[in-house]
Amino acid sequence: MGFSIAKVLLLSLCLANWVASATVHFPLVLTWAKRNVAGFTRDIILMNGLYPGPPLELNQGDNVVFDVTNECPFNVTVHFHGIEQLGTPWSDGVPGMSQVPIREGHSFRYRWTAHQYGSYFYHAHHRGQLEDGLYGPIYIKPAASQEKPFRLIANSTNQLEAMQAAEAVTKPVIVTDWRLLNSEQVWAGEEASGLDAYCANALLINGKGSVSCLPQSLLNNLTASSPFLQQVLGNETLTSIGCIPPDIVSGQGDFPHNFSAVPPSLFDDCVPSNSPHELFIVDPAKQYISWDLISAAGVLHCEFSIDEHDMWVYAIDGQYIEPVRVNAISIPNANRYSVLVPLNKPRGDYTIRMVSGSPQQILNTTATLRYTGPPQLNRTSHPWITLTGANATADTIILNDFTTKPFPPVQPAATVDDTYHLTIGRYNASYRWTLGNASFDLALEESRPLLFDQHAIPSDLIIRTKNGTWVDFIMQVNSAPQPAHPIHKHSNKHFLIGQGTGIFNYSTVAEAIQEIPESFNLVNPPLRDTSATLDAGPEPVWMVTRYQVVNPGAFLMHCHIQVHQSGGMALALLDGVDEWPTVPPAYLLDSGF
Repeated sequence: MGFSIAKVLLLSLCLANWVASATVHFPLVLTWAKRNVAGFTRDIILMNGLYPGPPLELNQGDNVVFDVTNECPFNVTVHFHGIEQLGTPWSDGVPGMSQVPIREGHSFRYRWTAHQYGSYFYHAHHRGQLEDGLYGPIYIKPAASQEKPFRLIANSTNQLEAMQAAEAVTKPVIVTDWRLLNSEQVWAGEEASGLDAYCANALLINGKGSVSCLPQSLLNNLTASSPFLQQVLGNETLTSIGCIPPDIVSGQGDFPHNFSAVPPSLFDDCVPSNSPHELFIVDPAKQYISWDLISAAGVLHCEFSIDEHDMWVYAIDGQYIEPVRVNAISIPNANRYSVLVPLNKPRGDYTIRMVSGSPQQILNTTATLRYTGPPQLNRTSHPWITLTGANATADTIILNDFTTKPFPPVQPAATVDDTYHLTIGRYNASYRWTLGNASFDLALEESRPLLFDQHAIPSDLIIRTKNGTWVDFIMQVNSAPQPAHPIHKHSNKHFLIGQGTGIFNYSTVAEAIQEIPESFNLVNPPLRDTSATLDAGPEPVWMVTRYQVVNPGAFLMHCHIQVHQSGGMALALLDGVDEWPTVPPAYLLDSGF
């Protein structure tokens, strides 16, 4: 029998309390400096002088004191992605929601408790600064009493001990895309040209990688093998960065554009670089390694694989799942996939491949997995995936995210109290978006936080809920083609209970289940903090998420493609308005600590 989310939440809190909790102080100084990333120098945000940021490592139940000092010449905030902020909504780090931005020369103290276990990350949540490099990993070690799913992989004592040992020293692997322009240059380019900046210049693994410029002949051959690209491009070709050209109406919508205002490198003008790539050295005597694959990407999904190696996905978004053996994972923006990699191949070097999993661009990078000790296998390893993310072999298994199941079993309520229909589409321009009936203007980040004033922004950008209720969001992507939209809900997780193609012509999920039951799962659906729609091409798509209101406060729901969030694909959730929290006096002031 499955558990309700409320019971699982209570159990999680109890487990955390069984661990001797400590207070972990984590100071983070933010600076704006020039650094060479992907072989090119540009201004980025450094965290204690580092890019990517330093890891925050905790035990389940720890109390966190996270002090941010802003030495950048602009305002900032820091969000703790996937952390539920139970009882601490004022530490969610969203300007206009839970706090005012941290001004230059000022500091801010975030306090929260690590009730959950697993892989998370902190990142910028002011304007487009995620794409300026402000992100770093968070890992919360599970309480000793937390049940683990490894016995579903192997039952032998030796194997179980090896898997548990690997998880105990799991390492973050941050996958991301990178632009040669900083976030304000990208936004200015969008405003001046009227275009959606839907492509990147490089892919990085742990901040390392190069700009690779594939030959036009190869791009043309890859296009010929993609029905989607053939349909969208017609007689045109991909640009030198492997991007669908911005002058194709189907890719940008029928809105006014000024192509002369497009900044160099935004869609074209590829200049190759030669920069170090990541190297992972592993000891096969340990039998397994554990990695937390964390997407800090601003625009593209990242498809990840290790030549000739299996990966056992055992947790997603910090939540254990029934393990699934795969060879490749398409990682939407902001999702985290924890994997065990069996180290059972001949000693040698194996290529780690990462390609764009988004249909609008062909882009790739590599890293190396190297076994220690002789003898070394000296040959080229064999890939599981192609440069377009397709199967390179008949045996390749790519993770089907929608079929994954939480472990231990947990299920949503069979019925809901409220249903909201939300439209995902463009709003009067190619770079402006909706998540509902209106567009969340970027300037609202500077407004008085909704946590302090529930009427600080227009009402058509707000959904109000009551504590303890269950809510469905039916999201309709109303036009094609569009890439998958990774929708992140702040605070507690949601269930991904349904998805499909076409128009959702039903008032409620209950009504839809009568007609298309195969499109829904109310028994053991995925439990996430970020769920991606399907790619909309050539027809519209829909997605349904369900959650229980358990944490009163003001929280954002938004697309995690950065330019889409900046362009207004966001909505304010005022959860539990009937039990609204009292904000501590220190958080009511724009002051230091």
